[in-house]
Amino acid sequence: MPRRKAIKHRIERNSAASVRSWEQPSAPVAKRMKSDAVLDMGWGKLLFAHTFAEQQAVVELLRDEKRGERHVAFYVRDPHVMASLSPSELFIDPSHTYRLWLHEYRFGRARPKGVAIRRIQTREDVEAINRIYATRAMVLANPDYLWAHRKSRVLLYIVAEDCDTGEILGACAGADHEKFFHDPERGSSLWSLAVDPQAAKPGVGEALVRYLAEHYQATGHAYMDLSVMHDNREAVLLYEKLGFRRVPVFCLKHKNSINESLYAASAPGESLNPYADIIIREARRRGINVDVLDAERAYFVLAFGGRSIICRESLTELTSAVAMSWCDDKRMTIDLLRRAGLRVPAQRALQAPYDGWQEFLDAHPRVVIKPARGEQGQGISVDLSEPTEIKVAIDAAATVADTVLMEEMVAGQDVRIIVIDYKVVAAATRQPPRIVGDGQHTIVQLIDKLSRRRAAATGGESQVPMDAETSRCVRAAGYELDDVLPADVPVVVRKTANLHTGGTIHDVTDQIQPGIIKAAEQAARTLTIPVVGLDFLMPTCDGTDYVIIEANERPGLANHEPQPTAERFIDFLFPRSRIRRPFEGEAI
Repeated sequence: MPRRKAIKHRIERNSAASVRSWEQPSAPVAKRMKSDAVLDMGWGKLLFAHTFAEQQAVVELLRDEKRGERHVAFYVRDPHVMASLSPSELFIDPSHTYRLWLHEYRFGRARPKGVAIRRIQTREDVEAINRIYATRAMVLANPDYLWAHRKSRVLLYIVAEDCDTGEILGACAGADHEKFFHDPERGSSLWSLAVDPQAAKPGVGEALVRYLAEHYQATGHAYMDLSVMHDNREAVLLYEKLGFRRVPVFCLKHKNSINESLYAASAPGESLNPYADIIIREARRRGINVDVLDAERAYFVLAFGGRSIICRESLTELTSAVAMSWCDDKRMTIDLLRRAGLRVPAQRALQAPYDGWQEFLDAHPRVVIKPARGEQGQGISVDLSEPTEIKVAIDAAATVADTVLMEEMVAGQDVRIIVIDYKVVAAATRQPPRIVGDGQHTIVQLIDKLSRRRAAATGGESQVPMDAETSRCVRAAGYELDDVLPADVPVVVRKTANLHTGGTIHDVTDQIQPGIIKAAEQAARTLTIPVVGLDFLMPTCDGTDYVIIEANERPGLANHEPQPTAERFIDFLFPRSRIRRPFEGEAI
């Protein structure tokens, strides 16, 4: 019998003989299984609840969860009963369990080109996994544990690597139930699937899931289970596309600060955007009272120890009206920074009828057109040289503000530097949205796919607008929107790197040189603004050459995870709430 048919026959036989893991196993079956099976996943323990004879033992293990861990009790029989044993500490996770019967699984016809799926090979792989988990607000894994168990036959951590850049784009873990607790069902499960929200290549998550499914299919397992949050629509659609089906399996978890949003309902109308949420979570973690004034507009009040401060995301009443107006007017920002001796680009202000710009173009053959006031990249056109394009860009900018700025185009990396309390806290390169062809989809379809991924990764904050500027950038690359983009061909679909127009953000805090830090802190003091996001253009993010092009009085702190921007923000507002951290090697 051919190998593949033999594997399929063995899987079908195992599936037919399978008991249902959510039911009490018979005495002979239970005798063959390892009892009280607990698998350390690196970020917490996975408790196979159906292997426990006593429910109280599961409860005690969940209650023993340490700070920074997330334990999960899986295959819980009568979860409502078990939760009632410690209702103040335990809750039923609002997730669905999906099962893929591996004898029904079919190999995918197409895989993402230029992406390799493999096991952990280096310490850098482990660091990349935690970097991705941090951007997804997931619990970080113990790097030493992952490295020590990289060759485990029970716990399988895999990564998706970009073959062109070597960058890790995604990761997940698999658990082999048969090898771990002699599972008579020959089951397996998938955990901690996460894809870098900045990944330009599509299909990374699907490739990771398929790799694990095919691995467990090849080793004769009957099924692969996974747990997914009930409202994670994108993930559910992917799993159902691959053939996963809902099964009546439940998870039980311990109440802690990591999963508080799952068991502690928000007040009616308190759903805020990611930039306000990251601040509110940090404040509540420290016992600071939060009163939401207007959820839609992200206004809230923080109160602690007799002191209260009104905030709108990272903008607070500690920022003066004058400082805010200086940042709001891009022309004023540049003038002030130039007077302070900081490097800024040449600039000219245009007002209706918006003429007289030809002389500036003669001096600076490549220019940027932007409104003097505005945010989120509205009305900005980059790298223009043709008079006809400039006229169109001026008209677009004039719809945002009466004064239009013409600025010399400075080549380099777009670096956003966050300054809090006049100290640099984080830095990140901002890259314009880019699609990569697959030889099947049109550019419009690829942009739509990219927008869905960016929106899912940023709480709906980042999407690529289908406007004249996007069309211009696509035509500049030699294509039309309805063209099918050849496989592996990249196209930058916007020249601006603003997050709200589909740009991606990559942390480079450790690469910023002391001279750049000094310039950023001087700029904040010049503008007299204690919390600010400064936009630098630099040939390389680890160099010393720069120009400052803008200052944002309400920077998005959520864009810079895993840097501790929210922590430093709350430290600034309420110094007495600062949580002392232990020294290296000091016991907690």
